[in-house]
Amino acid sequence: MKATIVESVMGAFGFGEDNTLVEKVFFPKDAVETAERLKKIEDGTLIDEISALIDSLKKKGYTQFVFENQQTATIVAEQMKMDVSVEASSEAGTFFRENLAKIALESGFVEKPEQLRIHLHKVSIELAKMKVKKTVEKRDMLVAQAVLSVDDMDKSLNLFMSRIREWYGLHFPELDRLLEKHETYSRLVVKLGRKENFTPESLEQEGLPKNKSKMIAEVAAASMGADIIEEDLAQIQYMCNDVLNLYKLRQNLENYVEAVMDEVAPNTKAVAGSLLGGRLIALAGGLMNLAKFPASTMQILGAEKALFRSLKTKARPPKHGIIFQHPLIHDAKRWQRGKIARALAGKITIAARVDAFKGNFAGDNLNADLNKRVQEIIERYPNAPPTPAPTKREFKGKQSSRKPKWRKKRGNKR
Repeated sequence: MKATIVESVMGAFGFGEDNTLVEKVFFPKDAVETAERLKKIEDGTLIDEISALIDSLKKKGYTQFVFENQQTATIVAEQMKMDVSVEASSEAGTFFRENLAKIALESGFVEKPEQLRIHLHKVSIELAKMKVKKTVEKRDMLVAQAVLSVDDMDKSLNLFMSRIREWYGLHFPELDRLLEKHETYSRLVVKLGRKENFTPESLEQEGLPKNKSKMIAEVAAASMGADIIEEDLAQIQYMCNDVLNLYKLRQNLENYVEAVMDEVAPNTKAVAGSLLGGRLIALAGGLMNLAKFPASTMQILGAEKALFRSLKTKARPPKHGIIFQHPLIHDAKRWQRGKIARALAGKITIAARVDAFKGNFAGDNLNADLNKRVQEIIERYPNAPPTPAPTKREFKGKQSSRKPKWRKKRGNKR
């Protein structure tokens, strides 16, 4: 005989071939426990209530079982060695859902219909909480937050260093143009202090090249900066120490992003890099959302304002968005960037889909294909193409953007 098993917020119910209720096993009336069991069923876990229901139906002579959930049917066939089949919307399941309140009253699960509605509401809220918690627990969003923190830290460091360079520049103004790296600038201010201490020997001990050290020492000896007292210098050095600590924190965050990207999206990291891959995940709102994007969207992700501006003003659309940070595009010649961006976006899209759907590592093959395509572009387009004439649409757009010039009419002279 064949029995259809239907799961609901009340429990697991077994129906015979004529859609009559044969056996039932209730869930606990606690909303949290019921939600946990329903979540396990969605995840493909065989719960005790379904096992107990199948055992009871077997004792009544039922040997074939119909399920509406493919995962539940598969695990029952594997673990309990039963003859199963799947019907997405079975007759028994449709009958059960249409008469849910009536069955709840007749089976003794509730005494009043209002109690069932309240129970359904509570279970729905608990299920929503579990799904939100599962979404938050995905580590791809942790990567996104870490990358955004790195970007915010870069903005803060640039702001602080701008202030430090102006502040210390009152004492040694020439150092600003001699040292471009902020971290080195702060470290020298902390270690050496006054410009009189900027000697070739001390600078070489701090890791600067010999020629660079000699040049900075000569400029320091002839500097036109003002003298500074110890109290003022101590405040500048204190701020430089904080900046150096921020640089250490930034490096720790960058190492963390690389480690988590190896776990969450190794293919995306192999093609785009850890920081750029994390920024793409952050912009998309998650790895799964990124995997759903077509390559054309991936190419201009982060340049939405420029895209909408081009649609409004009839100008040329952007060729690339945030993927411009990739060295293959950033270091390429101007007329090659659009073609390289298209190739890179296609490979990142494939990598993100492999990561999202748990495929094997394919980063090396994707990089090999990408490098081959980039080399073809470089060889095929070595020179800049001639500047094209504006299209008719662009010409009309430019004409319409001009303000009309009104001239005062002159009267006829007589």
